[in-house]
Amino acid sequence: MMPVATTFTSQLFPLILTSFLIPLSYSSTFTITNSCPYTIWPGTLAGAGNPQLASTGFRLDSGQSVSISSVPGWSGRIWARTGCTFDDSGNGSCQTGDCGGRLECEGSGATPPASLFEITLGTGNVKDYYDVSLVDGYNLPLVAAPVGIHGACKATGCVSDVNMGCPKELQVVGGGGGGEGVVACKSACEAFGLDQYCCGGEFANPTACRPSFYSAIFKRACPRAYSYAFDDGTSTFTCQASDYAIIFCPTANRIETPDGVDTASVIPKPGNETMKLVSSSNFLRPLPLMFLLFILYLT
Repeated sequence: MMPVATTFTSQLFPLILTSFLIPLSYSSTFTITNSCPYTIWPGTLAGAGNPQLASTGFRLDSGQSVSISSVPGWSGRIWARTGCTFDDSGNGSCQTGDCGGRLECEGSGATPPASLFEITLGTGNVKDYYDVSLVDGYNLPLVAAPVGIHGACKATGCVSDVNMGCPKELQVVGGGGGGEGVVACKSACEAFGLDQYCCGGEFANPTACRPSFYSAIFKRACPRAYSYAFDDGTSTFTCQASDYAIIFCPTANRIETPDGVDTASVIPKPGNETMKLVSSSNFLRPLPLMFLLFILYLT
């Protein structure tokens, strides 16, 4: 007769092994912080085939943070609108980054120019891909930093005030949250509509579409951000993280530039007003050992 301990171990081992072979798939959280000295209205947009996040647009006063959970494999973009006015029904308009004149963007993207955080979350052992893009122009400085990371990951973004050095032909001028003056800087594609700037037509490949005088202005100001459509080499980053901190106007709180950023320094402090928006998600985790033991006990 086989000893009880040996029988127990032989039954337990395959289940433990199987539990570690089950693919891990965790959702990530986006923590959006407004460090600007005025109110902003973040917007979110899911990529094709992805569910929208729990909120697609909301007001965020200076110093506030909001955490929004995603689902594994989610792909989309996040940006901030400025100079907005909305009525009680959520109808209105924004000076920059408008999304169809609604508080909740509900599937509408940002009207250029707007600084964008773009991400595709991985599933299982597949890494996340993320970037900050100025391809559609610039309206606000932002930093995006992975938190709760596995391995070496880098923050990215644009901490410079590109509006201050924006060429006159690219300027968007008006009043609003940041005061009178230049409130956004168009891309050359948006301003002139030429294929050589938009990487379209005969320029729709990385060999023909090269950095322009105008994209170089964005690149010098923000070395890690996308400055034109084929600016992949220095602008796309990978990671596996449980949270991404997205901070608008990071220099207002003296956060370091992306080249020297300390991930912990961009996590919202406990004193910040933070609320959480949760969307539905599925988690696949290893079966807990105690649960396995309970099953064996019943059998």
